[in-house]
Amino acid sequence: MKLFSWNRVRFRNQKPETRNQKPETRNQKPETRNQKPETRNEALDLELPAFHYLCGMTTTFEDLKVNKSILKVLTEIGFEQPTPIQEKAIPVVRSGVDVLGIAQTGTGKTAAYLLPIFMKLVKAEGEDPRALILVPTRELSIQVGEDIEELTTYSNIRHAAVYGGIGWTKHADLIKPGIDILVATPGRLWDLYKAGAVSLKKIKTLVIDEADRMLDMGFMPQIRQLLEIIPVKRQNLLFSATFNEKVEEMSHEFLDFPERVEIAPSATPAQLVQQSIYKVPNFRTKLNLIQHLLKDEETFTRVIIFVRTKEHAESVFKIIKRKTEGEKRILHSNKGQNTRINAINAFKDGDVRILISTDVSARGLDISLISHVINFDLPQRYEDYVHRIGRTARANNYGEAITLVNPAEEYHLRKIEQIIRMEIPVLEIPEEVEVPPTPKPENQDQLREIDRQKKLEDPTFKGAFHEKKRRPGQSKNTPVNPPAHLSKTKKFRKGKGKR
Repeated sequence: MKLFSWNRVRFRNQKPETRNQKPETRNQKPETRNQKPETRNEALDLELPAFHYLCGMTTTFEDLKVNKSILKVLTEIGFEQPTPIQEKAIPVVRSGVDVLGIAQTGTGKTAAYLLPIFMKLVKAEGEDPRALILVPTRELSIQVGEDIEELTTYSNIRHAAVYGGIGWTKHADLIKPGIDILVATPGRLWDLYKAGAVSLKKIKTLVIDEADRMLDMGFMPQIRQLLEIIPVKRQNLLFSATFNEKVEEMSHEFLDFPERVEIAPSATPAQLVQQSIYKVPNFRTKLNLIQHLLKDEETFTRVIIFVRTKEHAESVFKIIKRKTEGEKRILHSNKGQNTRINAINAFKDGDVRILISTDVSARGLDISLISHVINFDLPQRYEDYVHRIGRTARANNYGEAITLVNPAEEYHLRKIEQIIRMEIPVLEIPEEVEVPPTPKPENQDQLREIDRQKKLEDPTFKGAFHEKKRRPGQSKNTPVNPPAHLSKTKKFRKGKGKR
């Protein structure tokens, strides 16, 4: 049974007086066939997924008019249906308008802009790139490049992924034979442009991926410089996992009357992620708890442990390396480029069970079947919590995110819960885990941090460290810092004895 016809697909675009017309019979030629092909395709692309949704039907990549060569790859890798962001974004991107896409990590947003770009490019042409994808990190640049490589297996579309950390001449050699898509970090692209190794005169589509991260990393000046040398007549696509005032300002600056595509409220974690918290008193207890959890190899099969600093990363790695089973790797900014790439690839291939990382790899890692994300520390940026836990529960797989919180981090936990709009359940520390007393220096650091947080909430708050402690034997009625003429203690000059 035919659930809708061309007339029904174009129902919103019809004039009111045509709604009462009788539907066309099979033998009649529909009037829409005399229209320009672009109008037909536009009507189909923009309306068909919506009708499928309303009718309870499933939209396929064929419905979205994905190229046959790309369809073949999607079938081979097991992608039968588009994700929600792909279903919404692909028709809009194909229509040629500017797009603001808001989607969580792990929802398939990379393919949401790559697939329509492939449709527009069709095949290899010329030497200069026609599509430019700007990303904030080398890891994401590599990941997007790998996605393009896989999706264009049966196409002759050419690409290059460039990033910092290695000599620019190697990237210049990749670009020289001619490319259609260029994936780049802003800094490396600017280096290549100044050296005359790349021409951007034929760019027709610009993608700014992870826009919120771009802002946080201070790439705005470089992006503005690059936009001055890119053709004005182009399509702009801006994608972000979170949406805040800065991202909104960025969209106003770079996009012209954009179509907004959003599949979930900003900074809302994936529903497939089971989140939990352990409240721990100190650093040593965190280490003991992680060791206890990782003993369960059947449950904790592939784990990312996120830490706030490189020092914490090294400390955790030393303990985990000696006292847990399975291969482990560490990832932070002090590690060399090749070391980081090898660690990520080994983790992807399943050769590494545990990856300990700072937030440098919180974005751009597209690895399925990650069983757990453990937040050893809370991130410095609250939005990064979303990106961290987004490493698990990818591709509709269930995952778990466990966060360890000390007393000084509870303030930040409340802020994160406000962002994700939920209260994360708290679990009891297992009895088998040793909970040593908090060392005095660490306890004082925690108290100072708590004081700082309270002062942020209430500027009049004095804090536990506002006044100096009284000396032993000093009366409560005596000022802590009495005036010099009231002080009964004798003064001594260093090395001179009594005065």
